[in-house]
Amino acid sequence: MSRTHQRLFFALWPGEDTRRALWQVSGTLHQVWNGRRMKPDTLHMTLVFLGDTPVEKVAVLREIAAAMDTRKFEVTLNHASCWRHNKVGFLSPEDSPPELLQLVYGLEDKLEEAGIAFDERPYKPHLTLLRNTRCTTQVAFAPIHWHIEEFVLVSSTTRETGPAYQLIGRWPLK
Repeated sequence: MSRTHQRLFFALWPGEDTRRALWQVSGTLHQVWNGRRMKPDTLHMTLVFLGDTPVEKVAVLREIAAAMDTRKFEVTLNHASCWRHNKVGFLSPEDSPPELLQLVYGLEDKLEEAGIAFDERPYKPHLTLLRNTRCTTQVAFAPIHWHIEEFVLVSSTTRETGPAYQLIGRWPLK
């Protein structure tokens, strides 16, 4: 990545208790599905992926984030599955809270108004736990009730050992 661009995304970033619960479920899934577990400090739920973004846009991204008027909410991660095309194992909510969708679509609307490019594929809330995996069977696990009180802007760097993330902004929900 050049010094003129950063690979960025808005995300939900779990606190320590949620991260521990996710790591435990990751181990359960790994025992059945194999694959490569994501490192605990990389676990997150992407809200909007921006990709390679000019560094001069970061100030605008901060303004957009600060303008969000979303209430705190809970995401219940109660479904485990895989995408076969990229061999990713993930958790997702069976029902997306309206506040989650309000936050995602609100960010997308503001980004579009500001002329900032982002991944426009339909939003599918998920939290990746495994890579290079196959869902061979359903796996039972205790649902994770994740209390969302903030969202973050993250810079991503790809390394041989996997992605490295740096939080470059945090915004509390109402």
